[in-house]
Amino acid sequence: MGRPPGRIQDRPFQMRVSDKFLEAVDKWRAKQEDEPSRAEAIRRLVELGLTMKARPTQITPARPERAAAAAGKQLDQLADKSASVEEQASRKRRLLKGPEEFQNVRIDRPAKKK
Repeated sequence: MGRPPGRIQDRPFQMRVSDKFLEAVDKWRAKQEDEPSRAEAIRRLVELGLTMKARPTQITPARPERAAAAAGKQLDQLADKSASVEEQASRKRRLLKGPEEFQNVRIDRPAKKK
């Protein structure tokens, strides 16, 4: 295989990796038409990674709803069955809504007007 022609690579670089990492690199390079060396495969993968734009974590409208639904299910399982249905619902609402002092800092809810 050797070094690819036309590329200046005059700086050696070493790194420690796990067997799992090497297996993943080997699988990837086996799928390439020219089956590059491990070093060349890692260079290509790093170049690919550097050209990608990082996606910031976005809060989609459905995400908070899914979290609230999951929390609601868990609260239903933990509910005090000796309390009345109305009391259970009230407790659940208070827990899902959160303490008043933290409601203004939540980014998934519009700020309350004072």
